[in-house]
Amino acid sequence: MRVPTLEWRDGALILLDQTLLPEQVEFVACRDVETVARAIEELKVRGAPAIGVAAAFGVVLAAQATGSPSAGAVRDAAVAAIGRLARTRPTAVNLFWALARMEARLDANTGAAGTEATAALLDEARCIDEEDRQICRRLGAHGATLLGTDVCVMTHCNAGALATVDYGTALGVIYAAQEQGKRVRVYSDETRPLLQGSRLTAWELSQAGIDVTVICDSMAAAVMRQERPDCVIVGADRVAANGDVANKIGTYGLAVLAREHRVPFYVAAPVSTLDVGLASGELIPIEERRPEEVTAAWGRRTAPTGVRVFNPAFDVTPARLVSAIISEQGIARPPYGPVLQAWAAASRAS
Repeated sequence: MRVPTLEWRDGALILLDQTLLPEQVEFVACRDVETVARAIEELKVRGAPAIGVAAAFGVVLAAQATGSPSAGAVRDAAVAAIGRLARTRPTAVNLFWALARMEARLDANTGAAGTEATAALLDEARCIDEEDRQICRRLGAHGATLLGTDVCVMTHCNAGALATVDYGTALGVIYAAQEQGKRVRVYSDETRPLLQGSRLTAWELSQAGIDVTVICDSMAAAVMRQERPDCVIVGADRVAANGDVANKIGTYGLAVLAREHRVPFYVAAPVSTLDVGLASGELIPIEERRPEEVTAAWGRRTAPTGVRVFNPAFDVTPARLVSAIISEQGIARPPYGPVLQAWAAASRAS
């Protein structure tokens, strides 16, 4: 990605403001934890892996803002920051995974001076950042083995470089296939109500020189019947122990359509997205967002004033509709439970 999603520079977290894409490429300089938290809540930074990395650096900002050599002051600030960041978005488990790592690093430096504890937190955040880059490359390479030499892919929302530090998950599979010399064409659902598919996915695929066509969400069935895509590839914000998948609202419907049209439905997600402590997707918390995103998202009202709105940001796709789950550790096929548990165990051991 020529335009970085986020980067740590000169003691600040610099975020690409994704709410302004595709028309404007502007950055937000975050120098305190509250700015990071609001950027996550307002979707200036979004996508499960990117949220986790941003939150990790948010903890660093809180620690360094104390300007204190006191280990107690740094710890108090970091703990408060972890609590604030944990309240931003409930569904993406990468957020809580990253915050847990930051808390563990803080605990490991309990006896250190404040400056040393802050340096340790920065080191951990940088490790999470670099690991995301490497994980997406490995995930993409595994996923590309599922694609032929001339392939048509349908996707939903944005699970590309904009949703990670670099490269992406679902789109990482497409980028890896392109790098292997395969011809890839993409149908990108617009992804109502905030149009991450048309604003973000189409933008970054175009930047990468990949043939992309935007369709309204309601066109997916017709495109499957008429164009016969070879597969659907989506990302995930949380994967339960049985393989149920929480992803952007509309994913479940796309999976149902894929099953009806006999189109393989693949989920690309790093192991940090697994939540093997949840038996099934019924237990995944689903974020509900402001009604204005539906009734007046783009400068004019599109629904009557005062009308009731239901606006969940995510839905859950049952594991029975998922053809395969792709991670940096390989490709899982049904039944998912044993493989996902093994992946999670291997991740904890590393």
